Amino acid sequence: MVKIAESWQPVLADEFEKPYFQRLIAFVKGEYATATVYPAGSQIFHAFEATPFGQVKVVILGQDPYHGRGQAHGLSFSVQDGQRTPPSLQNIFKELQADIPGTPPASNGNLDRWAQQGVLLLNATLTVRAAEPASHQKKGWEEFTDAVIRKVSEESQHVVFILWGAYAGKKSELIDERKHLIIKSVHPSPFAADKGFFGSKPFSKANTWLASKGLTPIEW
Repeated sequence: MVKIAESWQPVLADEFEKPYFQRLIAFVKGEYATATVYPAGSQIFHAFEATPFGQVKVVILGQDPYHGRGQAHGLSFSVQDGQRTPPSLQNIFKELQADIPGTPPASNGNLDRWAQQGVLLLNATLTVRAAEPASHQKKGWEEFTDAVIRKVSEESQHVVFILWGAYAGKKSELIDERKHLIIKSVHPSPFAADKGFFGSKPFSKANTWLASKGLTPIEW
């Protein structure tokens, strides 16, 4: 059995039995045995531990874990305590303060505080070799995380999907817009943020929509 949060086990049980997932696990185990891989093995599925299935209100999709030492801990865009806030996350915080005036400045880049309120911080790829970005892409993780998005769409009600950048934006085809809200913009990276991320107001839009469905907004 895959060591994933109990609430997600019945949702994803069928996925764990598929041949692609068995191949993926074999690959990942081999990588951890022979190379430096992030995040720590115990944190690969941290997003699922931090946000139980029945509590998902928002999904924020990233692409790869950070590939620097001590950064990744299983949540998209988030870094562990004591790490410098990466440029994309700095821009996310900048937009948040402009979007919801009065939001206190973030004291660190650890987004567990969002995850514990129902924000599933999901990367498309859940592992990566140290200093080798994209090294674990197209090994099966994307098929798995696509299934996660599809399951949330099918089995949940009133979830906000925040898709930043072209890669994440393509995942909209997995989501039922009749019962969920999709918020798209360019990526918050320094290369793109000025082209439509700043001013996109994803946080207030998400909270307004959640409140309209009778759900408690996120304290971003």
